[in-house]
Amino acid sequence: MSEASSSSAAAPAPAPPPAPALDPEAISLMAEEAPPEEITLVVKWSGKEYTVRAMGDDTLLELKRRICEFTDVLPKRQKLLYPKLILNDESVLLSSLPFKPNGKLTMIGTVEDEIFVDRPDDPEVLDDYEFFKDEVTAIKDNVLYKQKVKRRASQYKIKLLNPCRDGKRLLVLDIDYTLFDHRSPAENPLELMRPFLHEFLAAAYAEYDIMIWSATNMKWVQLKMEQLGVLSNPNYKITALLDHMAMITVHAPDKKVFDCKPLGVIWTKFPEHYSEKNTIMFDDLRRNFVMNPQNGLVIRPFKNASKNRGRDQELRKLTQYLLSIAELEDFSKLEHDGWESFMDETGKRRRRRDQPDG
Repeated sequence: MSEASSSSAAAPAPAPPPAPALDPEAISLMAEEAPPEEITLVVKWSGKEYTVRAMGDDTLLELKRRICEFTDVLPKRQKLLYPKLILNDESVLLSSLPFKPNGKLTMIGTVEDEIFVDRPDDPEVLDDYEFFKDEVTAIKDNVLYKQKVKRRASQYKIKLLNPCRDGKRLLVLDIDYTLFDHRSPAENPLELMRPFLHEFLAAAYAEYDIMIWSATNMKWVQLKMEQLGVLSNPNYKITALLDHMAMITVHAPDKKVFDCKPLGVIWTKFPEHYSEKNTIMFDDLRRNFVMNPQNGLVIRPFKNASKNRGRDQELRKLTQYLLSIAELEDFSKLEHDGWESFMDETGKRRRRRDQPDG
């Protein structure tokens, strides 16, 4: 018995089989099957309590967006208080914070009552980021960010003003510094409107459905567009409005956490009309289309309206670009950074074609 026991003890245990490697598709499937935990908090503000739900992979900034849905206090105006916690880092994931179920947060903040002129203590917009190609790929292919886009598409309600039209391309437009100088002083908001705005929208409307997407809240988006006459112009119609609640927060290595505008939110809502093949977005900040880099065109910002109103030609030139590419089958194959070179080449070809033989 002792020899048998000794022999048995000496025998090596069989090695466990190696774990199979997971490919990105499998990881994505796992993420879909095991979504992040939902977090429920009670937010106290102005004598009222609001039940706010978020996900564990949301950041503190995204929680502030949820709070804004209930209170109309923009994230940049909110200060959040929770016992024994300092909530200053908007990039922190909610899952890393020791919130108790139905834990109570106190929010300090005020609703903005001025639409066209920001308060004097507002910091200027963050410098835009330049991205290397591998950085963009890492962000747009990130499984967690793709899940955020899906979740945002399922939760967010786009303000549809007019029906989507069959066979039309989609033009998505930012507001601040794209269509409107939101920082310069003026007695009338029309003085801050970018030159040729209505002519641009009327021409684009022939080939494109038009959506407006701003990083402020819906009340301000609608008010800005109404005061500029965009929602009542008889020569074109705006299909829909989107605000900051449709955005997601992402993080690039060596850069701050920032918000962006994922076009997947729109494509998921209207798959029969729009996709990466027929959509183009104009924005003065490159980071806003980091999830869809092939569909974004960086427009020159319109600032100092009183000085530049008489010489800004950006929308007039971009009208020709939009009409020139409207018949192409796939916008995602274009390099929109070279739109001016594209127009130069198009003009040369047209002049050669129009020259008489001989």
